[in-house]
Amino acid sequence: MAREIVLDTETTGIDPRQGHRMIEIGCIEIEELMPTGRTFHRFINPERLIDPDAIRVHGITDEKVRDAPVFRLIAEELLEFCADAPLIAHNAAFDRGFINHELGLCGHPELHESRWVDTLRLAQTRFPGMANSLDALCRRFKISLVERTLHGALIDARLLADVYLELKGGRERALDLGSGVAARAMVAAAASGGHGDRPRPLAPRSTDEERAAHLAFLRANLKDLSLWAANGLPVETNPA
Repeated sequence: MAREIVLDTETTGIDPRQGHRMIEIGCIEIEELMPTGRTFHRFINPERLIDPDAIRVHGITDEKVRDAPVFRLIAEELLEFCADAPLIAHNAAFDRGFINHELGLCGHPELHESRWVDTLRLAQTRFPGMANSLDALCRRFKISLVERTLHGALIDARLLADVYLELKGGRERALDLGSGVAARAMVAAAASGGHGDRPRPLAPRSTDEERAAHLAFLRANLKDLSLWAANGLPVETNPA
């Protein structure tokens, strides 16, 4: 089973070598290109002020992260969530640089470059010469941006998971019933008998008169009434 982590970060600025730090991380777990519902999301106290230009991009202020944990307090939890899965990011060098910088500050080894999949490179290969920002790809693949007024790590990770699905083959790949999650879901549904009977059957919405008129119509117009009879309608009895 192919487990991958789609992630995004927000930061105080653009370069950790200039002392900038991470202030938010959002991770989405996917298996065989389908989200599992498991996520990891944290705001982080960067132990410094956030640049005004960065605030205009993501809307995260110093006050919002003042009481958040510092990175070293969430590092183990983040590493446990990611485990040894490949890491999917858009312009992955940016996120990798900040995450590895934070890991280094608290004594953890870096996440090796070989683990990272850059969706920007995938998009540039597929759409050379075109705009390949996350927003542009969402519009190209008709992925709704209605919830995205500003950048946010978890929102962007969810959008990126949809983009990654499209870059890896699209909705047709997700609907492949020959293997994977979809096939297992179909097998499980068949083994359990589908949806099963309703625990509280719905009351009929037709009146006695309407049902009598329908029965008369069937008797007068259909030669083969076996289907209706099999579903409990007394069509074989001649009307009085």
